[in-house]
Amino acid sequence: MQRARTPKPGASGWRRYGLAILAAALALWLRRLLAPLFGESNPYLTVWAAVVFSSWYCGLWPSIITALLSTVGVWYWFVPPLHSLRLGRQQVPGLAGFLVFSAFIIALGEANRHSLAKTRAAEKMLKSAHDDLEQRVRERTMDLDAANDSLRELSGRLQQMRDVERRQLARELHDSVGQLLAALSMNMDVLQSQSDRLDLAGARAISENALLVEQISREIRTISHLLHPPLLDVAGLASALRWYVDGFSERSKINVRLEIPEDLARMSNEMELAIFRMVQECLTNIHRHSEGDAAAIRLRQYDGRLAVEVQDNGKGIPPDKQRQLSASGRMGLGFRGMRERLRQLGGTLEIQSDPTGTRVVANLSLQKKEIAPNASQEIAS
Repeated sequence: MQRARTPKPGASGWRRYGLAILAAALALWLRRLLAPLFGESNPYLTVWAAVVFSSWYCGLWPSIITALLSTVGVWYWFVPPLHSLRLGRQQVPGLAGFLVFSAFIIALGEANRHSLAKTRAAEKMLKSAHDDLEQRVRERTMDLDAANDSLRELSGRLQQMRDVERRQLARELHDSVGQLLAALSMNMDVLQSQSDRLDLAGARAISENALLVEQISREIRTISHLLHPPLLDVAGLASALRWYVDGFSERSKINVRLEIPEDLARMSNEMELAIFRMVQECLTNIHRHSEGDAAAIRLRQYDGRLAVEVQDNGKGIPPDKQRQLSASGRMGLGFRGMRERLRQLGGTLEIQSDPTGTRVVANLSLQKKEIAPNASQEIAS
């Protein structure tokens, strides 16, 4: 911590010395103006103010000069014998008292400047520490933002890898397992045509096996379509949603109303898949948690944007669960996946819930680069 320096002659030093001399001159001039009023009494009345001013604002040596000039001026002009530097014995105590009290005032001023200098130094150090802390916070924030961007990028890549794996698994189920089950079904048909040669138990077993193969085929086909609905690639989002909603309503006994604009254009594969997965996740949550018997899905286009709304008439989400969903770091995997998919496409996800039901709304921008060729162009290509 730096100590206060005594002003030295220079740009600032000469100004302070000039102010000190000017203060002494003004004080003596003012005392001269008051001479008719005070006469020879109170000769140091006005010069006290000059000493105080110099000691507080001009520094150590300028204040000493003010005190000396004031002493000489008062001695010459206002202490008898006037206009003489001779000093009577009766004037010595007053002059000595002025010098002593002037020294005391100058010492107080110097102590005050040292205290102010220490305070300024402490404030400067505190400001420097504050600036350094802010810089570190900015750097740490930038590091965290970079880490979050990397995590989001990683999450997006993992999401894409999972979609690719689902697509491949769906194709394998359809092409491999489905073909094997079809061959098994044909063999069962052959056995059933010859069931009259078997006893009653054998014929019954052949018939039951045929039914089981048919049921397994339906389940495999359903699982394959849920992993990646083929209609999404061939016919587009509207057809895929109608197929899924019809199957969901039939299985869950929940009445789902689907509203899709007739002029809904084809979008990019990523956007159509994100919307389909959002609807799929919302309907799954409705079936598992809402305890409602009806739901509505609405797709609306406006001003180059698409709004996807899924609403149910269930019991709603408890307040503590809603607070967790509001904090992106604590939301469930389903909602987190939905929000991350939409975020990568520049969209947002909003969740509103009360005891009368839950409403989930996604907003996406339909930029030209997101519009995919229509279905006929895709099939022709």
